[in-house]
Amino acid sequence: MNFTGTLIGAVLGMWLTHNLLGALVGGALGFMFDASRQQQRRRTPTQGGYVAPLFALIGAVAKADGRVSEREIAIAERLMARMGLDQEARRVAIEAFNEGKQPEFNATAVIDELRQWVGHRRDHAFPVIDVVIETVLAEGNPSPEKMAILRQLAFALRVSDMELMALMAMKGYAWNAGASGRSYGGGGGYVPPQRNTQGPDPYAVLGIQRDADDRAIKRAYRKLISEHHPDRLGDLPDDMRRRAEARASEINAAYERIKAERGFK
Repeated sequence: MNFTGTLIGAVLGMWLTHNLLGALVGGALGFMFDASRQQQRRRTPTQGGYVAPLFALIGAVAKADGRVSEREIAIAERLMARMGLDQEARRVAIEAFNEGKQPEFNATAVIDELRQWVGHRRDHAFPVIDVVIETVLAEGNPSPEKMAILRQLAFALRVSDMELMALMAMKGYAWNAGASGRSYGGGGGYVPPQRNTQGPDPYAVLGIQRDADDRAIKRAYRKLISEHHPDRLGDLPDDMRRRAEARASEINAAYERIKAERGFK
């Protein structure tokens, strides 16, 4: 961190008060100014306020099982490229990723930042979770520690376990919740689903049970497609918009498969 403000504050404090106490007070105020500027720079307002906390969380997820793999680093680099980050934003993303890898890093703090950025926009929450899922699944079956962070993020963004399960199903995994309910990281786990050549289980994609009636299926589809439709995404970057488009296509495909299977319109 740059301590220019701290030094200037101390000098001004000494000049104004002609004593050491004044210098200490001025230095403390200058330090607060330096810290504020550093925090503001790290958050990169021009990138919508989500780049630093998002990449810090990705770093925390990558480190959650004890080591950061080359595959996880490659995923972070591809994400930076797909998001079209400029040089400054890329620097911020790299610093945040490295910060997230530290053993003492507090993932809860950046999850709260992402929660504030998302606000009540659930159509923004799903692309954020989708990005994190990539790192969670980078090495195949995810560890309980990675899943604990992902579920904490989902809870903070008001995404239910059923909705998270649907997002995972689109990427070829299914959640076996066991009896643990929503406890983070305990009881149950992700297991590869029984996939076929047509893609993931359409019922899992819609977040419903196979014994759901036709009305429940239609209701689940309408709710999902309204929340994932790209036209509602507003100021999201192109990469997240493309994710939403792909997810909307998969939701539509799952619904069409179920309609064909059940024979309703």
